[in-house]
Amino acid sequence: MNTEVIWNFIVTQGADFGLKVLGAIVAWIVGRWLIGVAVSLIGRAMEKGRKLDETLIRYLKSIISVLLTLVLILAILDIFGVRTTSFAALLAGAGLAIGVAWSGMLANFAAGIFLQVLRPYKVGDFISAGGTIGTVKELGLFATTILTPDNVTTIVGNNKVFSDNIQNFSQEPFRRVDCLAKVANSVDVNDAMARLRVAVAAIPNVVASPAPDVEILQFTPEGPLLCVRPYTHTDHYWQVYFDTHKAVVSTFGAAGYPVPETPVLHRTVAA
Repeated sequence: MNTEVIWNFIVTQGADFGLKVLGAIVAWIVGRWLIGVAVSLIGRAMEKGRKLDETLIRYLKSIISVLLTLVLILAILDIFGVRTTSFAALLAGAGLAIGVAWSGMLANFAAGIFLQVLRPYKVGDFISAGGTIGTVKELGLFATTILTPDNVTTIVGNNKVFSDNIQNFSQEPFRRVDCLAKVANSVDVNDAMARLRVAVAAIPNVVASPAPDVEILQFTPEGPLLCVRPYTHTDHYWQVYFDTHKAVVSTFGAAGYPVPETPVLHRTVAA
């Protein structure tokens, strides 16, 4: 019985089925070749722009190849008369379910693509992003790895980074170092500021232009409070910060300035 069914199928539809199989094979070979050419051209175009990371380019090429291959499979199924509308709807539903389940990861991935394209920072930059301050060690598709000043590796999701403010301290050639110094009321404040300007300007890695700022910030009961603000590159920030405080101590000590003291009001109690 089975042999008769097979024979009848071969006699009645064998030639048509064989042509469909042959057409499917040709469509697969030609389709895969065209997909390879298209993906290669797209990859070259992205590499030529030099705005995307190499890892991201490979990832996008892989996604494009998979999507085009799915389209090719649907086209081949259509050759055999298989209705692909329901299959496409099934794929769409599965994609929606995966998108809902992986919404967080997809959001990080989308933010990672924007970070790769816009490049607000690069590996080696000192930044503040996603509530974390440190040096960028890796800019991935899903997360950014930051090494904090206390030598702790912190991984921050790209969506958190992209949805918050990003401060890149390495973008400009120098940044300001903010320090304070207080002098006693009996000290000539202009003399103190002149001495500090010379001492701070001599600190290693302090840039000459702009020159360090030494000005009166406010007046306190103990004496004038000075702001001492040299400028340096981010790589030398903490060295200049600590050296500035040392310069304040050594300069005021060499000048023989008294230590600022809080005035004490003496009250006389009547007998």
